[in-house]
Amino acid sequence: MDIRKSFLDFFQSKGHALVPSSPLVPDDPTLMFTNAGMVQFKNIFTGEAPIPNPPRATSSQTCLRAGGKHNDLDNVGYTARHHTLFEMLGNFSFADYFKEEAIAYAWEFITDEKYLNLPVEKLWVTVHDSDDEAHDIWKKYIAEDRIMRFGDKDNFWQMGDTGPCGPCSEIFYDQGEENFNSEEDVMGGEGDRFLEIWNLVFMQYERDESGTLNPLPKPSIDTGMGLERVVAIKEGVLNNYHSSLFMPFLEKIGELVGKPYDFNAANSASYRVIADHLRSVSFLLAQGVNFDKEGRGYVLRRIMRRAIRHGYLLGLREPFMYKLVDTLVELMGAQYDYLVNRSEAIKTAMKMEEERFFDTIEAGIKLFNEELKNTQDVFDGEVAFKLYDTYGFPLDLTEDMLREKNIRLDIDTFNAKMEAQKAQSKANWKGTGDAATTGDFKLLKEQFDHNIFVGYESTETETKVLALLDEHFKKTDSIDGKGWVLLEKTPFYAESGGQVGDRGVLRQAQEPVAEQSRSTVAEPVEARVLDTKKFLDLNLSEVEGKLSVGDEVTAIVDSRRAEIEKHHSATHLLHAGLRAILGDHIAQAGSLNDDRRLRFDFSHPKAMTAEEIQKVEEWVNDKVSRAIPRKTEVMSVDEAKHSGAVALFGEKYGDEVRVVSMGDASIELCGGTHVDNTSQIGLFMITKESGVSAGVRRIEAICGNAAIEAVKHLRNEMNEIKSELKNQNPLAGIAKLKEQVKTLKGELASAMSATQKELSAVDVNGVNVIVEEVEAGDIKSMIDDIKNKYENVAVMLFQKKGDKVLLAAGSKNTPVKAGDWIKAIAPIVGGGGGGRPDFAQAGGKDPSQITTALEEAKTYLAELLEGGN
Repeated sequence: MDIRKSFLDFFQSKGHALVPSSPLVPDDPTLMFTNAGMVQFKNIFTGEAPIPNPPRATSSQTCLRAGGKHNDLDNVGYTARHHTLFEMLGNFSFADYFKEEAIAYAWEFITDEKYLNLPVEKLWVTVHDSDDEAHDIWKKYIAEDRIMRFGDKDNFWQMGDTGPCGPCSEIFYDQGEENFNSEEDVMGGEGDRFLEIWNLVFMQYERDESGTLNPLPKPSIDTGMGLERVVAIKEGVLNNYHSSLFMPFLEKIGELVGKPYDFNAANSASYRVIADHLRSVSFLLAQGVNFDKEGRGYVLRRIMRRAIRHGYLLGLREPFMYKLVDTLVELMGAQYDYLVNRSEAIKTAMKMEEERFFDTIEAGIKLFNEELKNTQDVFDGEVAFKLYDTYGFPLDLTEDMLREKNIRLDIDTFNAKMEAQKAQSKANWKGTGDAATTGDFKLLKEQFDHNIFVGYESTETETKVLALLDEHFKKTDSIDGKGWVLLEKTPFYAESGGQVGDRGVLRQAQEPVAEQSRSTVAEPVEARVLDTKKFLDLNLSEVEGKLSVGDEVTAIVDSRRAEIEKHHSATHLLHAGLRAILGDHIAQAGSLNDDRRLRFDFSHPKAMTAEEIQKVEEWVNDKVSRAIPRKTEVMSVDEAKHSGAVALFGEKYGDEVRVVSMGDASIELCGGTHVDNTSQIGLFMITKESGVSAGVRRIEAICGNAAIEAVKHLRNEMNEIKSELKNQNPLAGIAKLKEQVKTLKGELASAMSATQKELSAVDVNGVNVIVEEVEAGDIKSMIDDIKNKYENVAVMLFQKKGDKVLLAAGSKNTPVKAGDWIKAIAPIVGGGGGGRPDFAQAGGKDPSQITTALEEAKTYLAELLEGGN
């Protein structure tokens, strides 16, 4: 039975619209990940979005609970039912049906033989102790003694401290006294006998700031049923991991480890951790999250590294997680086709992260174990920080390892080290990013709330100085030098979305000069605009000049804006071109657009080939040559998504967004400024492709005037090359030079060979001795050749290199120790050195003493050999 399909089909038959699973990264800035089925409907429940038609929906939502308030990571693998990633089956009513229908639908699906067909005698229900209405409805379906009342802790749901909320009713399945019989295996206990499978939330109140519950005029329904739990029940297993959703993973892990999964084995939890984490990591990577040091990327990394560490405990010493991706695709690819499309990218990103962690995990675990020897009850926080900072162990991985030993961490020391590091990083940052929290920006915000940006329509406007800040971000009535200005309306674009802030001038006309020349008007006074940024949503420009609050000025954006717009529009085309050439897995991970270049970071598991780079460049230039008009529309986020617009990962959008499109080539949500027509971009040139971090690549490119200047520079360089080569065909000239170099190398080799042939040995007490000065060649190679030629030999060679001397010695099957010999002779030429008994080398500063050194080297050898030492 396909429970997911059966559930969705059932509620569609009841008039519910089928809504696809929303991304694990939600639009909601208050959430790290989508952690419940209702997240994508939150704005409807709060009244911020209109009720859809039909006013009821159903979905199978992928959820992730591994960070923030909802974090099940510590329990995963050790319990029968906790997961980081799980699927929540849900049905929702938006001011349509309420308790009566919600309970009826749930009961029908759970008990009807066409659907789950669960035995009624195994089912229990809970309601809020104040919810008589739900209690009375349930009595129509189940014996009253199986309906239990609980308080707010168990049976009251709320979105936050304020807002929509209400009582809930939970359905439990009795897994049998014969399987679970501890003191906690009772309804309301912590045991596993009574397993919650479905929660029906009756959203009927709104809690205000005083805590008062006010009845909602249009109550709603939000339900959730865990797919993994229901599948386990239907398949007759007592552990989610032993169902068909997980056993293929456990079996594959057993193959990799060389030991089949055994539930009773002491290391069985490690198999389950890997199986669970494989799903989470794969889904996050597939949806554009990349391994990182902070935010969602950090959560992804710690899940991955926790799994790797459990693989290490099972004896695995090389990357293995990526080998499980094919099993995931087989199990879930039909429902989530992006797993199929991005499977190779997922594998590559995983393998790279595994290789990185395996390089340090052994050393980290060694440090951990060494510290354990000195630990009684509390693990040193400094060591934990070193594991984090040097060996890449996420904090909760160290805590997980300590939990297994029943040892707690000195978290205060760890946090102190972490804060010290952050403080140092902050001290090294010279920007103004946190100025809004230290200056008088809040005062400006309270006084003016916002100012008007008119830069989409014009690059010049008449405006008024509303407020000024000095260099230290303190309010002032006037400035004569550097500071910040808040204009009533401004044409200057504030840095955001990768586009740099505008520069320009503020021009203030002077009054006519003195009476004797009333017809003369003084030159306008100008304050230079150096940059423009946003602080608390206020658009402020950094200026240098003389200004006062209340001044009437003409604000003029400089010509640099036109070149910035070319690079910004080219970035949109580049993004589209990468998706067209490399695949839909491409997601923006950062960008920079100024007047001289563009930089675009994107998720991709490996370096682009030269052919791929060329194809992308050609794709963009093709769209430029088509002279596609740029179109900008303001619409709702939902309308934008339906239009196919690409939203940037991690970007926060309001209710209305600007959609910038260039025909069918590119459609993106963007607040920046752009060219009117793609032809204005001019020549587009990719200048560099490189790696930024695991799974993230970077392209640097130029267009517009910057590309023209680059082409001029290349042409000039080419002309210089032709002149130097004395050939109008540089390739032919280079080929000729290479042939000449080849000939000269051959002649040099011949000369060196001839020189080496002249190095004949002299017999001294049965030892072949060579002590010579050579003019050319590699004396080390010469000594190696001589040692290969003779069965026993002692050789020292000198070579003059400008105002320096090189000397080297070798010995084979003789009592001569090359290191001692070189130490005795090198000082004569003003140098020093040493080495092994069979080979040594040195350098000197006095070539004039080479002759003396040669004689001393021979004397040293003669005394040593003739003395019989």
